[in-house]
Order: sequence, then structure tokens, then C-alpha cells
Amino acid sequence: MRHLYTLAILLYTAAVRLAALLGHTKARLLARGWKQWPQTLAALNPHTPVVWFHAASLGEFEQARPLIEAYRHLHPDHQILLTFFSPSGYQIRKDYPLANAVAYLPPDTPRNARRFLAAAHPSSAFFVKYEFWYNHLRALRLRHVPTYLFSAIFRPNQYFFQPYGHWFLRQLSLSFTHLFVQNTQSLQLLHRHHIQHCSLAGDTRFDRVHQIASSALPDPVVEHFLSGHHGHVLVAGSTWPPDEQILARARNAKPRWFPSKTIIAPHLVDRQHILQIQTLFPDSVTYSQLSAHTANHDHNVLIVDNIGLLSKLYRYASIAYIGGGFGNGIHNILEALAFGKPVLFGPNYHKFQEAIDAISLGAAFPVRNHLDLLHGPLQQLLTHPDALSNAAHAALLYMTQNLGSTQKILSTLEK
Repeated sequence: MRHLYTLAILLYTAAVRLAALLGHTKARLLARGWKQWPQTLAALNPHTPVVWFHAASLGEFEQARPLIEAYRHLHPDHQILLTFFSPSGYQIRKDYPLANAVAYLPPDTPRNARRFLAAAHPSSAFFVKYEFWYNHLRALRLRHVPTYLFSAIFRPNQYFFQPYGHWFLRQLSLSFTHLFVQNTQSLQLLHRHHIQHCSLAGDTRFDRVHQIASSALPDPVVEHFLSGHHGHVLVAGSTWPPDEQILARARNAKPRWFPSKTIIAPHLVDRQHILQIQTLFPDSVTYSQLSAHTANHDHNVLIVDNIGLLSKLYRYASIAYIGGGFGNGIHNILEALAFGKPVLFGPNYHKFQEAIDAISLGAAFPVRNHLDLLHGPLQQLLTHPDALSNAAHAALLYMTQNLGSTQKILSTLEK
């Protein structure tokens, strides 16, 4: 099975390099990064311990960040190596100040794994949530490097637990010194399959979004956009076209209770997508057009056409709408919940434990279409102050109850 797995990796690598030659931007960045990692790792001091953190992309990095920062605080003399699989993570965090080196993870072949570890010499390794690169993990095991998986979540329908997944399940058991899982269901599932070196530690994202909410500063452009406004505000984050179309249809129905001010921070901020949103919302203005001193001209929709702002914008919301639920799955709802904001999202949320939990507590509400927005939870929340207050309280309570994952992991490591 390992040979078939490696063959699949080689085919994927060849496909990426071909796409790079054909001008695909993401593939070109990835192929270039695969060539640069030896130069990046050469900057590490071979006489000082190196702790390796690997994250798939930007979201997983944010999940790892509390643990990285806590580890740096406890061990300031150690070096931190940070790797990414995706260009979207690397391009934004390649200058992360707490890391001594930031690189792409090379394709997961046995040769690359040996070369990478020979250059990095990690004293320990941490993988986030879903990162299973079996040749790198095997190379770590052969070098007797303590290796940990944290904020992991497992479900019965994953390939580990299928009739054809015996090899993968064995690798999962052998590869990690300890597995820190998010929920009781994951822990019980691993136990049923005879994996005992695991414990319940929760999700480090709760610690991260709590940090963000606690340190968020006012945004002068948004403050200007909302100046003189005393009604409800809807903040729609990480939206895709189906989300924006539903919001536009609901808003165009002109119910009296619908928020008169809306902030939309789309997942994609390319020019074409921004123009599509402006067509849906003719009374809109983009964040880059509106400065803290520019006349507002009674625009009622603010389109955030850059990245990095969304997490602090939820502070201005009466209620938040999180995009992605009409595609592969919803984006981060915890950033809004951390500010005590009830959240709405589309129907494809079942793979996300935090969404299931928040729904059960009355802090989150799925919607299937614009009619659900008009006649369902959004109307209920915005026309009944007690309902909005109760949902906001449930959001804050849920966040408070789930803090502390980072400390649980550190305590186990110290033991």
C-alpha cells in the first residue's frame, strides 16, 4: 500500500508541475516553493533544538498559532520550523516572526522525507488536525522523533475506518506519539480501533479566536461607515456567490426589520468577484474606496475588498452570516461566536463539530435559502430582543466552556 500511496504522490507532483508550466498561479507558487525549501532550512542552527509545526493552510496555521506562541514562551531558546502545504498559507505567513524558518513541505515521497528531516533535524514535530503525510511520518518514526497530532477530529466514515483502510489505520496508530482530539466521539472511535495513546484536549481554535476578540482594535473605516447608525448590522464573512445571492434576494424583499447596514467580506477578493457583489448590491461601497474621511454618500453595504480584516469586524455585528455552507462546507464560525454574535450559515455544516454544538445550544442557525432568512431565524432574532440576547449569551457561554485546549496539550507534553 505504501508504494501505491507514493505513486499517487508522484502523479500529483507531476500534475502540479505541468500546471505550473501552463501558467496556473497556485501551481507555479507550489512548484517554486518545493525548490526553495533546502535554502530556507539551511538557515537553521544545527546545534539548537528545532521544533517542527506543520499546517495545511492559513486556517490550520491559526489553529496552531496558540500552541506555537505558548511553546515559544516556554522554550525561547528553541528554534521553530513552520511548514505549509498550500500557497494560501505560506504566502501570507512566510514572514511569521516567531518562526526561525518558514517553508513549503516537499512532496511526500520517501526520498524527500529523508532529505527534509536530514536538513531540519527536528527534536519534535506537531501536525494540525488532518495532516497525514505518511512518508514524512514514517521518516520521523525511524528517527525516533516524538510526533504529535492536535486538534484532530475523527468520524466513522473516514477512510481509516473503512474495510480498505487497514493500512492507513495502522499508520495512524504507529506514526504519532500522542493524538490530541477535539471531542469525545473521536476519542471513543480511536479506542474502539485499539488506539489508546490519545486524549481529549479540545480545539485550539477557541484559544486563538479568543485572543483575536480580546485584542481587536476599532476599525476607523468601518466606524465611519456606521457613524450615526443605531440599528442592527449584519456582517457576512467568507461569502461565496450563492451566499451573496441569497443575502441580496432577502434584502431586496425590503422587510422593515432587515438590517439597514450590511458588511460583506467575501472569501475571494479578486476584481471580478467584487464587481459581481456590487451588481447585487447597487448601494454598496468598497472598503478601499471608503476612507475614514471620505463622504459616505449613504451607502448601506460595505464590501471588504482586502484580506486580514474579517476576524475583527464581527465586533460590529448584531448577527453574523458565515459563507461556504452552499459549497464544500462553512468557514470559521468561531471568530463571530468569540464576540458573542449569533451566526447563520448554509446547509452544508455537518462536518463541523462547532456548528453542530452551536446549533444545539441556540447560538447558530442553518438556512436553506433566502426564504429561511426572511421567515426563519434572522427575522426571529432581529424582531425579538430576548431571542437575540439569549443567542448572544449562548455564543459566549459556548466559547468560554471550550477555552484551554492549548494548556491541556502543554500539560500532557510536560508530563
